[in-house]
Amino acid sequence: MEKTSTSSSLKLNYKRTFLIGFAFFGILLLWQVYDSWCPTFLTEILKTKMPGTPSELDVQWIVGIIMACDNLAALILLPIFGRLSDKTKTPIGKRMPYILLGSMISAIAFPFIPLFFHMNNIAGMVVMMAVVLIFMMMYRNPAVSLMPDITPKPLRAKANGIINIMGYLGGACATVLGLFLVLTKYLKGPAPYLNNIWIIELPFIIASILIVASSLVLAFTIKENKLQEELKDELQRGEALAEIENPLEEDKPLSKKNRIMLFGILIAEFLWFMADNAVGTYLVNYVFYYCFAQSSAATLLIILGGVASVAGFATAGFLADKIGRKFTVVIGLGLSVIAYVLMFFVKPSGTDIDNLSSSLPIIMYIVWVVKGYGMALVHNCSFPMVVELSTGKTIGKFTGYYYAASMSAQTITPVLLGLIFKISGLWNVLPYYAGVLTTISFLVFFFMVKNIKAKKLDNAKGLEALGDD
Repeated sequence: MEKTSTSSSLKLNYKRTFLIGFAFFGILLLWQVYDSWCPTFLTEILKTKMPGTPSELDVQWIVGIIMACDNLAALILLPIFGRLSDKTKTPIGKRMPYILLGSMISAIAFPFIPLFFHMNNIAGMVVMMAVVLIFMMMYRNPAVSLMPDITPKPLRAKANGIINIMGYLGGACATVLGLFLVLTKYLKGPAPYLNNIWIIELPFIIASILIVASSLVLAFTIKENKLQEELKDELQRGEALAEIENPLEEDKPLSKKNRIMLFGILIAEFLWFMADNAVGTYLVNYVFYYCFAQSSAATLLIILGGVASVAGFATAGFLADKIGRKFTVVIGLGLSVIAYVLMFFVKPSGTDIDNLSSSLPIIMYIVWVVKGYGMALVHNCSFPMVVELSTGKTIGKFTGYYYAASMSAQTITPVLLGLIFKISGLWNVLPYYAGVLTTISFLVFFFMVKNIKAKKLDNAKGLEALGDD
């Protein structure tokens, strides 16, 4: 279905979008450090706390529960902060107060996680993980809502690509830190590395500093109230070009066709996050305890996946212009299924936990590049498809729906997969689990979501794209 309009062309302001991306830079920076280190922290500390001599597999279900409790809190808090920020009015905007307060408190609490691990204090570590998560939820929804607040609907896929590239630059900062500050050196290395707290503390401290810096850049460069007033006409023209079944009206419920679109996207999103988060949560443990490779190998894997993701985010908006957002997502999910099929064939590269290899099998790097590119296409287009169904007054609310689907998946999947690990006694169930869920997600999205292409728009070029604000 082709949308037409007599409206003048809309122009994406790349400079402003890049600056908004500093919000996502801080988000992915923190989560990359959090997801890369915390599951292994929990695994190691639980092995010392549980009776007997439990193996790494025996404690994964508890690791999953702890990680899931964080996500359960997010499931509750993200919609709350989304709705609150929709209704907030302050001199610095409706999103910025939440962004600043959430990022500052998270940054203060973050370095205490490895400190409590070093002290073998699991209660303190879990409490600090919860504090970080709660205040990052205060930050995350308003930060993500900021882009659609001031970007017309037809331009949001390209804008989301820039935002996500900025986020992955944040993730890259975290993974580069991991190359030099290797967890296995702390756990098993010779002096002066063994149990040297700075090996595990520095990534968290540096991440905190960068989170604060990125939030301040955002606060000083993006003037919410001024921009929303200046862009009022462009945002209204964007509404007329929205890629939806039926036009939206303020303060009116969605039409039946639009509700079906929304439910289809959210169900598929829930499933692909079940798969993607399972792999992300247990990746370092999979590399360490199944592949018998050093944690630096996982770091290199994450870097390659990040590069592939950046390529995906850079091309997704242009691909969506050609074939529509739906088929861009479908291609991304199909590539991810292929990656998980390839992952079936990964074999250990080391011999045991005391004889770790410095690298992984080549096929694992191929898996991560294909998956990274594929899931970038998915994430780039799916969020704009959800907020496409919102009005100017409900962007935070619909951002909350998007994150409710993702966080509910991330609440369930660590526990479920942890139990599967325990029952099966096999690390290699991971690709089967992720592959099946992604395949079902592919089918749901393909059959429940329609492809609606907006009229092609001319974006600003060259210096014009940088704007004058």
